[in-house]
Amino acid sequence: MLNFFISNAWAQAAGGAAAPEINPIVSFLPFILIFVVFYFLLIRPQQKKAKERQAMVEALKKGDKVITTGGLIGTITNLGTKIITIQIAEGVRVKILRANIEELKDEE
Repeated sequence: MLNFFISNAWAQAAGGAAAPEINPIVSFLPFILIFVVFYFLLIRPQQKKAKERQAMVEALKKGDKVITTGGLIGTITNLGTKIITIQIAEGVRVKILRANIEELKDEE
């Protein structure tokens, strides 16, 4: 009984009918679809958020209350092209890089 099934398998393989060729574009279609999904769900929102943050950092002015990436909360007292001075307490001023400003603090 076992030989019967094996002979059928050999007969099908040697039948002379070639397997249909698959278009290479069709074989890459799942990868293309995955990339499109990743673009709209991950890459595009991150780029949008980065642009918004960059615009916020460029629009900083004296007197703005900010939160730094290190968690310091203070008021901007001096602006430079790369360095900002913030006052975190009465008489305590800290110089930080402009890129380390995380967000503007809402007024309480």
